[in-house]
Amino acid sequence: MLRTVASVLVDQAAVFEFGVVCEVFGIDRTEDGVPPIEFRVCGERPGEPIQANVAVQLVPTHGLDGLEGADLVTIPALTIRDQYPPPVLDAIRKAHANGATLLTVCSGAFLLADTGLLNGRQCTTHWKHVDEFKQRFPEAILDPDVLFVDDGDIITSAGTAAGIDACLHLVRRELGSTVATAIARRMVVPPQRDGGQRQFVDLPIPESTGDSLEPLLAWMVENLTVEHTIPALARRAQMSERTFARRFAAETGTTPVRWLTTQRVLHARTLLEETTLSVEEIAHECGFSTGALLRHHFHRVVGVSPHDYRRTFAGA
Repeated sequence: MLRTVASVLVDQAAVFEFGVVCEVFGIDRTEDGVPPIEFRVCGERPGEPIQANVAVQLVPTHGLDGLEGADLVTIPALTIRDQYPPPVLDAIRKAHANGATLLTVCSGAFLLADTGLLNGRQCTTHWKHVDEFKQRFPEAILDPDVLFVDDGDIITSAGTAAGIDACLHLVRRELGSTVATAIARRMVVPPQRDGGQRQFVDLPIPESTGDSLEPLLAWMVENLTVEHTIPALARRAQMSERTFARRFAAETGTTPVRWLTTQRVLHARTLLEETTLSVEEIAHECGFSTGALLRHHFHRVVGVSPHDYRRTFAGA
């Protein structure tokens, strides 16, 4: 479960990335059906300001003993430097040894790697810092091409937006997709930009960045079982087929067929988590003609079979 979250701050902490952690774990969203989470902001000297990477100060309310008993310890991004405070490194090692999951955002992976806990572990960090990270921590298994890596009790993410993805993924893993979606809705971010466990970390799923096709996209999601064609969609959008195809690619980064297939897979993922429907039944509910077609596209998007996904996430 995810009842207590501690966030570790050191000098030159990145305010925005710390804000991401606060937004996901530090706000009371019980009115939206999110279970209460105790959120602790921890530092070496509680009550004393910590210099951030911009002209503000952050004040931790807890000392490093606040990591004790935490289910999750987060390490937001920070200015990369040669070494980090030994008491902070020791506190993180101790928390991990006592069963805490660790999650880093962006360059926070450098602090975590300095503890030695990433040796032999799958991880990632911001693409800009990949070469430096590999040079400093050659025993870590770095994947520079993914949003985030879920290696069980250690989750590392790339840049700022990927930190949101990683945090929502952890919520989904521990508390279920309904809770993750509730938080994402309040943050006005897509809940589906996530990977699974380590073996099926995925790249970002294209989403709409414009607003002209939003009503059509919403309608398509609400009618996944309909056999949508380009001519029919273009007519509904009141555009020529050529203009529609160009506009759709500009706003979503992909084709209508691929976008719709991805939405169907995402709906199938939710049904695998929250229902006992068979794969054939789920295929029908999502607009796939057969279970075999669902399995094909599910493996392409998520990276594992529907059966393996359900075994991992059902009843989370």
